[in-house]
Amino acid sequence: MALIALTGPTASGKSALAMALAAHWPLEVVSIDSALVYRGLDIGSAKPSAAERLQVPHHLVDICDITQPYSAARCVADVATLAPQIAARGRIALLTGGTMLYLKALMEGLSALPPADADLRQALEARAATEGWPALHAQLQRLDPATAARLKPADSQRIQRALEVVMLTGQPMSDHHAQAPRQAALLAPTSVWSLEPTDRGWLHQRIDQRFAAMLQAGLVDEVRALQAVPQVNADLPAIRSVGYRQVWDSLSGSEAWDTLHARGVAATRQLAKRQLTWLRSFSARQVLDAQWVCDWLATAGPQQAPAAWPAPLQGLVAAMNSAQPWR
Repeated sequence: MALIALTGPTASGKSALAMALAAHWPLEVVSIDSALVYRGLDIGSAKPSAAERLQVPHHLVDICDITQPYSAARCVADVATLAPQIAARGRIALLTGGTMLYLKALMEGLSALPPADADLRQALEARAATEGWPALHAQLQRLDPATAARLKPADSQRIQRALEVVMLTGQPMSDHHAQAPRQAALLAPTSVWSLEPTDRGWLHQRIDQRFAAMLQAGLVDEVRALQAVPQVNADLPAIRSVGYRQVWDSLSGSEAWDTLHARGVAATRQLAKRQLTWLRSFSARQVLDAQWVCDWLATAGPQQAPAAWPAPLQGLVAAMNSAQPWR
């Protein structure tokens, strides 16, 4: 069973290329995006439209309530369930998205960490409510300096998990990652195709235009509706997603409205920078020039038979052909 992964930084054209591929191969998109799993995160996550999802099956989209956690481990488990089902239908599973932790887990497997402990998490959350997450971050610095060094004092989700691991096992998370054998990566993609810009300014311009379009499409009203849900708060992973957090801060009065666009663009650029850093660590990836691909997608080229597609895409064409379950 072959799996193809299509990845790249935010706004690089992944979804558009996936739809172009779907016009020529019988594929189903399996999202590896930590925002698309949430119902209610539509505009700011650039979620595929209803028409696109009707045209091409999309999986791992709208599968969680806004307050539910979703993790790399669950992503791996979900892909493990979906991939053979898709192959049994005679179709190709195309992993598409930019959550690099999910892709890394699929490519390399997961460290053998303990499962979440509800009672311990509740106790840590109660402490954070009175002492603040920076205080728990300070505790983590004493127990696991390596992990604490890469986390911000307000990164509640990761601080909580790191403290949970060291309290449950007596061993820092950093040691688990360094020493513990990783579970076999049984679902490693047979090929990884990455849309990456040769001109960072081009990507920045696309990010600016896309965030402006999201605001025009009603992102503020979308976040306002989420704020009206009693269980929803700013510490949830979903609300910490790029774009949502910036709008939330303006609605709550902690940030000015006239800086919203600039803050949203800056946060998205930082996300893209982190994604590109992750991608450089995946030495086996095949890189496609994102600007060239997006320019090509805007022409009639994708309508041609794949055998006639330009030379830079022929490696992807070969990978798609070889991934067909009936071959």
